[in-house]
Amino acid sequence: MNILVTGANGQLGSWLRNLAAGKADNYIFTDVAELDITSEEAVRGIVRDNAVDAIINCAAFTDVEGAEDNPVLAERLNAEAVGILAGVMAGREGLLIQISTDYVFGKEQYNTPCKEDRSGTPSGVYGLTKLHGEQAVLDSGCNYIIIRTSWLYSEYGRNFVKSMLRLTSERPSLNVVFDQVGTPTYARDLAAAILEIISSRKFAGHSGIYNYSNEGVCSWYDFAKRIAHVSGHVDCDIRPCHSDEFPSKVVRPSYSVLDKTLIKDTFGVAVPYWTDSLDECIKNIDKV
Repeated sequence: MNILVTGANGQLGSWLRNLAAGKADNYIFTDVAELDITSEEAVRGIVRDNAVDAIINCAAFTDVEGAEDNPVLAERLNAEAVGILAGVMAGREGLLIQISTDYVFGKEQYNTPCKEDRSGTPSGVYGLTKLHGEQAVLDSGCNYIIIRTSWLYSEYGRNFVKSMLRLTSERPSLNVVFDQVGTPTYARDLAAAILEIISSRKFAGHSGIYNYSNEGVCSWYDFAKRIAHVSGHVDCDIRPCHSDEFPSKVVRPSYSVLDKTLIKDTFGVAVPYWTDSLDECIKNIDKV
């Protein structure tokens, strides 16, 4: 198979590039400099010229607060561009793997892990545009795998882990919210799951929405405490605080733990525990 990866310089795209080396399938990695996914002509051209059988779309407008100030651009990248990718793959009877988010939930006060069929109301522009992107895929008629994930981090780019490593090394104390609960996701683990789905060819006949994050549950406070512990930044006093102590344009989901039963049962993918993956990432950060 010839597989196009968009947003290949981001956290997930970088790990897909690393792990795809040596795979039997042919991967074509692109980012904004090589492909404008908002241009149907450009997408059709690269798909045609490379005989693309599947697209993994890692490209998105992911600045949650920035989306509130740029709703048109967020809609264009998170929904309209996704519709273009889906439409092009529908015309080729190809596969689209679309990366979505726990932010499609938000306003509801859930307290049990979210399954794929649970309805939700996004609490901000980012979540709403990602939900519109999901709907564009469903409306296109293409073969698809939508993967909702949460709290993504890695050795690459900007993310919570790298911010906490810096802040806990610089500050004597730090306040981190404890009333938002979810599960971190190591981009390497998600990339490995995606490649397993593709290489196994089990995606045939299994179009649908799936959840993937690491196993386990924690708050942002717990997450920060573990980062400081593993990195040896134990002199920083990390204190729990409430979300309303950090005024924000966006109301973030208070509970967005994702139920991974469906993706495990359907594709047989492994889901590591969140602390094991975090420990591994922190060990690797200085090597990147």
